[in-house]
Amino acid sequence: MTASRPPSGAEELRGAGLRATAARVALLDTVRQGGHLGVEALASEVRRRIGHVSLQAVYDALNALTAAGLVRRIEPAGSPARYEGRVGDNHHHVVCRSCGAVADVDCAVGDAPCLTASESHGFTIDEAEVVYWGLCPACSPARST
Repeated sequence: MTASRPPSGAEELRGAGLRATAARVALLDTVRQGGHLGVEALASEVRRRIGHVSLQAVYDALNALTAAGLVRRIEPAGSPARYEGRVGDNHHHVVCRSCGAVADVDCAVGDAPCLTASESHGFTIDEAEVVYWGLCPACSPARST
């Protein structure tokens, strides 16, 4: 009996109907290893891994990966878009008001959507997005004393 292995980034891209270019594979891997990175940080890491890639190519690839459901785009208020590899669940985020650090927060109830809207206005609700705001441990006043 053979143990199954998770699909490679290239296999996932092909499975989603996307070309498995070196830049896309490196980008997918970077998003999954990084913690809620913005486009500039992602582009920098992809360049470190494979050499030159244009910022426009990174934006285009992120749009394709997001549309295919391989990465998730989050946009905390007042921040540029960030990308994460955790997809397919209904988790939320906590954002530091001072430094902008972002961390995942599991759904409080565990079922999607984990919040019940007081009024659906006829919508079929399938997801709830919550952003918690505060200060991370490094920025907390209690830390600086």
